[in-house]
Amino acid sequence: MANTPVINLRRGHAVRYANEVCIVTATELKTPPRMASYVQMTIRGLTSGRVHNLRMTSNEGLDSVNVDRDAHELSYKDADGYHFIHPTTFDDVCVGEDICGDQKQYLIEGEKYNLVFCDGVIAAIDLPPSLTMTVADAPAGVKGDSANNVYKAATMETGLIVQVPLFIETGERINVKTEDGSYLGRAS
Repeated sequence: MANTPVINLRRGHAVRYANEVCIVTATELKTPPRMASYVQMTIRGLTSGRVHNLRMTSNEGLDSVNVDRDAHELSYKDADGYHFIHPTTFDDVCVGEDICGDQKQYLIEGEKYNLVFCDGVIAAIDLPPSLTMTVADAPAGVKGDSANNVYKAATMETGLIVQVPLFIETGERINVKTEDGSYLGRAS
């Protein structure tokens, strides 16, 4: 276990806090005027499921924990959760809704994702930086609204709502940034 500065921690990293292994779910570096910068972070305990909101100065640190990351393919979703299949051993791993959280809007059947295991227990899902998604519903753009960069709300195949340019239509495939759900461009 190495003491890692909180400024270097990102979503998906495992740390030890209050004698429990926790996964970092969100971090934000804040630098208010005339004050020292600090990191606002949210971590979730693996065994208890408790969520801790931490505010630490940028030079403080937490003990990092080693985790295993293994590629799995999303097979299907049912009442138990999301079922991932290992591509070579065909082991089925069920991930509950509580672990998926907001990431479930980026889970597409047939896509490969890295699952994070800590002590043999599923801890989190590592999303790729961007995903190619199909637009399920996009309202028609109003003619004459093109004076500036105008965006409209489009619904993706998973239910995610993304702000896209007016020329995007239903059925098109676009690239979406998984960090904030923003439009990156048309898929090639």
